[in-house]
Amino acid sequence: MTEKIFYTLLEKHFSTLYSFLFVIFVHGQDLEPRVYANVPKDLNVVGFGYAYLDGNVLTEPSLPISDFKIQSHNLLATYVRTFGIANKLARVQVALPYSFMDGSANVSGDFITGSRTGFGDTKIRVGVNLLGSPALDRSEFRNYEQKTIFGISLVTSIPTGKYYGDKRVNIGTNRWAFKPEIGISKRFSQVYAELYGGMWFYTDNDDFLGKKLEQKHTYSLQGHASYYFKNSMWLGFNTNWFFGGKTITDGVSDDSEIDNWRIGGTFSTPIAKGQSLRFQYHIGAYTNNGLNYYAITAAYQYSFF
Repeated sequence: MTEKIFYTLLEKHFSTLYSFLFVIFVHGQDLEPRVYANVPKDLNVVGFGYAYLDGNVLTEPSLPISDFKIQSHNLLATYVRTFGIANKLARVQVALPYSFMDGSANVSGDFITGSRTGFGDTKIRVGVNLLGSPALDRSEFRNYEQKTIFGISLVTSIPTGKYYGDKRVNIGTNRWAFKPEIGISKRFSQVYAELYGGMWFYTDNDDFLGKKLEQKHTYSLQGHASYYFKNSMWLGFNTNWFFGGKTITDGVSDDSEIDNWRIGGTFSTPIAKGQSLRFQYHIGAYTNNGLNYYAITAAYQYSFF
């Protein structure tokens, strides 16, 4: 069938896809180790990455939809800058994704397909380490050993993504989202343990199929344990959990609340001075609703002062 028929049938039968795609492009990226790590001030990090996502969308058994699958090829550009505020280490991070998404499903006995391509929503993280992480220059940082760090951040999702008001399936969300977050990082010899907790808040989407779409806040929790080798290579275990996010369309609530838990691993290795490669794999450990997927990412980072 044609793409137009694909999305028309999904819009008719599948009322909660919007929140599921938000999970893909926002929560799915919330497996970021070393966000509150201590590093020198005035550091710049430029990164380019690729991520492949593949999964099945879980729908209510009563709906005439089966074998609903989504695959996504994603490119990501990031920039991080560290600086000092009142002798505390602070940083700002900007991330811009570009996605190629394909979907297929069996709807009422018909096999249908469709696709979307374009920029996703921009994410900006601004944070400061309040305890255990002074703003040090390169010469001072060489003699500093991290112990316990406590920091805070604000993550903002800006609606720069491609969006069609008459389509339910989109890459962009057409609304702002904000996540205040607290984080703790503790060093145990060559192991770094981290725990972050936050909550996503959303503005309304006033152009959703001619209706107003609201979304309740979503709780977010993630943890990391990373082992560092002497040559700056490191290996990490990652997990995150997010709960909530029920959607309301023109005042009518639906069964779209999510309760998802993901696990994965990260490997990073230096390849030259100031350059490194990072690989990550994560998969759903539990998914009550929405997209149950696995993701493989590869990224190149270049650091300079």
